[in-house]
Amino acid sequence: MNASQLIHARLRNDIISMNRRPGETVHEKDIAQAFGVSRTPVREALLRLSEEGLVDIVAKSGTIVSRILVDELPEAILARKAIEQMTVRMAAESSVKSDILTMHAIVERQTEAIRSDDINRFHEEDEALHHAIMAAAGYPGIWRFVEEIKVQLDRFRRLTLPQAHRMERALAEHIELVAAIDARDQEAAATVMGNHLDWLGESLAEIQNINPDYFSGNPQDAHFRWTKRSRAQVARLTESGDTPFSEINRDPHMRHVQIKGQEGA
Repeated sequence: MNASQLIHARLRNDIISMNRRPGETVHEKDIAQAFGVSRTPVREALLRLSEEGLVDIVAKSGTIVSRILVDELPEAILARKAIEQMTVRMAAESSVKSDILTMHAIVERQTEAIRSDDINRFHEEDEALHHAIMAAAGYPGIWRFVEEIKVQLDRFRRLTLPQAHRMERALAEHIELVAAIDARDQEAAATVMGNHLDWLGESLAEIQNINPDYFSGNPQDAHFRWTKRSRAQVARLTESGDTPFSEINRDPHMRHVQIKGQEGA
């Protein structure tokens, strides 16, 4: 990496990991001094971040970390869900033993992260699992597109992880997901992945309780759009009879309880 790329990568990670919070001022001078460079590569990095929607550059006022755009979250969830349901089906069809072993190792590291209450490590392993599924499907490069789609979504997810039992719930869903892939059950894998990502949409209602100053837009409108879409989808599937939705399938919490019971936790 050249200086501009290195600074961009570091700042991007700081923003997505919420080490730099929405609304926080970004000082070019301080960054240039920290990296031992002129302001030129810093400005180049900030321009890239601005294009990604992660910073706002205001003439004569400076640069601040962008607030999370609530209106973009439902679209990001839908786009990610469409891609990942497709790739998890392919992973269930074509994965080999080494792929499954890799996934099990990732899940075990997530378990260790929960035991040590290491949110950053849990998030890193979460990313690794979803990437590993795409690699098992034979299309690891798709992850680059997913990363672009979920920029704002990642910041929201990082805020939800500290909530009570959120990481345990995600882990239980990951265990179920890997089991479906290992069993070569494409339909089950796609359903688990869909439910896993749908939970982010359901979490939109909690935005105002997390920190309203971190967001831009109307959380209630975003949540209404999501729940309206979800209810319409369930109604269509139920009416067509294509997929039977049991109470456990409709309620991620009930599914989580069942999985934890199966695991003996």
